[in-house]
Parts: sequence; C-alpha cells; structure tokens
Amino acid sequence: MFQRMFGCFNVSSYLSCLPLPLLKSDKYHLIRTHATALTSGELRWPEPLLPTTPIPGYDLAGTIVSTPSHSKFKPGDEVYALTSFSRQGNAREYSVALEEELALRPKNVEWEEAASVPLSALSAWQGLFVHAGLKVPGLQPDAKEAGKKQARVLVTAAAGGVGVWGVQLAHAAGAEVMGTCGRANVEFVKGLGADEVVDYAQIGLKQWVGGKEERKFDVILDCVGGQTLTDAWTCVREYGIIISVAEPPEGKKPGEGVSAGVRQAFFIVDPHGSQLAQITSLIEEGICKGVVDSAWALGDWENAFQKLSDGHARGKVVLKLGVEI
Repeated sequence: MFQRMFGCFNVSSYLSCLPLPLLKSDKYHLIRTHATALTSGELRWPEPLLPTTPIPGYDLAGTIVSTPSHSKFKPGDEVYALTSFSRQGNAREYSVALEEELALRPKNVEWEEAASVPLSALSAWQGLFVHAGLKVPGLQPDAKEAGKKQARVLVTAAAGGVGVWGVQLAHAAGAEVMGTCGRANVEFVKGLGADEVVDYAQIGLKQWVGGKEERKFDVILDCVGGQTLTDAWTCVREYGIIISVAEPPEGKKPGEGVSAGVRQAFFIVDPHGSQLAQITSLIEEGICKGVVDSAWALGDWENAFQKLSDGHARGKVVLKLGVEI
C-alpha cells in the first residue's frame, strides 16, 4: 500500500528535512513537534487537497516556538491539538496551529500519550455530548437525578482509538456503558469503565440484544461501520440515536426491526481547543487517559502504518520526533 502511495519517494527523509512552515497568516502558531498520532486509512484521504506529498498525523503535541500577536499562548508553552484536515499533517519537525485548535497539554502525561488524545477524544466528545446530547462530565446533575444512570450507551470497537474515549467519557458522564471488542481486550475495556463487554467474535450485537427492550440502547457510538452499523439500527430504543464516525448510518438502515423515532448522525470531527481543554482537566484529574498502542521513530513510519492496517491496535499508534523513544 505504501509503495503505491509514494512510489520510490523517501518519505522519512522528506518529513524530517522539511524547512520551517511558511507562516502566510498572522493567525498561525509555529510549533516544534514532539509527537503525532496516526489514523488508519489517512494516506488515502482526499484532504488536504495540496499539490505535494501528503504529510500524515493530524494530532499534534509540541512546544510553541512563536505566536501571533494577541494569542493567549506564549513561546515555550507545551500544547496539543487536532489540526485542520485542510492543511498538511504534523509528522514533521515543525508545524503550525491556530489558537482555536490549541490547548495546554495535560501536565501528568508524556508526549506520546498527549499526542494520542486530540482526534480520538474530540471525536467521542462531539459524538456523545454534541450530537447525542449527553451531559458533559463535571456538570452538577439535578438532585433528583443524582445517582441515576443518564443513558444506556454502546460503543463499538471499544478498544480502538475513538472507542477507548467513548467508553471513558460515557462512563464519566454517568451513563451505563457497554462495549464490543475482541476477546483479548475484554478486561482492558472493562478497566476503562464499561459495565459490560461483549466479545464480537463470540456473539454478534444483534444476537446479543435479541430484540429485548432492556438490552437496547439510548445511544450507540459506532466506530466500525458495515454490518455492525446495520445491526446497530435494531439495537436502539425508541427515539434513541446512532452516531457513526465510520460511515453515514442512513445508508445502512435495514428495512425492518427499527424502533420508532430513531435518529442518526454522521460527522467529521472538528478541531476544538476549548473542548480539548475540558478533556485536559479530565486527564489531570485521573478520570480519563490516553491509550498508546505503540510509539515509533519517524523512520519507522511504514511499520507504524502497517500496525494500524492490521486492525488490532489498542488505542493509538504514535510517531515521535526529535526525542528518544
């Protein structure tokens, strides 16, 4: 796959030898990159639509070198971000970010864990709290609601990049959480806060629910797509919602077995520094954590992408730049 993408081009040399990005706008912060996380399939994404070799890695963890005027950040600040898909990624020694994309990185994590967070955590955050409308962790519930589960939530591929955050954030929000994953990750997903975990190799989601109303969900966060997404439609309660980060749910809706009023949403995650700052607080409080499957030197980028393509990464695959792994 990688040879088809780049032919004989020496990608690792290209990424490590890039000159400083041209700051064509006074809005950009120049950042020394320490780590970035990779996303499965991103070498085939159509963005950014630039006439150059694509640079992967839209998660950014690094140190600010220079700032535009009136920025709330300053040189020397240690930050992290999900940067816009309309620009090149961050697998390069220096990168750029907008103020609204940035947040101070959590004080209690290393660079590789910080880099594992933004894209995945923001995807889960926006799915659960923006699209599904769950209450954000930390907001005081009404006294009559205290101690009650606010929703029943399913997260598919619960050991994957977005899945680990879906489980943790739903649990932190007071939901009853179920996850699906392979057998090797069942105890791991329980450790993230899932009340129940199903090994998808042993029983399918539709078969597990079995049409029983008490087993259906108010919210399904799907990170798989395909047949799993089709089955998810029959596992949502009346007026519940399916949110997918894999593909639009509407095209996978079956002809029968769907409860009344079920809603659906598909979205591409938005960079959002203020949401990321709230996630930082959850990490520093020990409520949530980033999950790094493995960290690779920049020259090992091909092995890192191979790890992703194998489909069994637990959390995120990270590239580290400029520091020893």
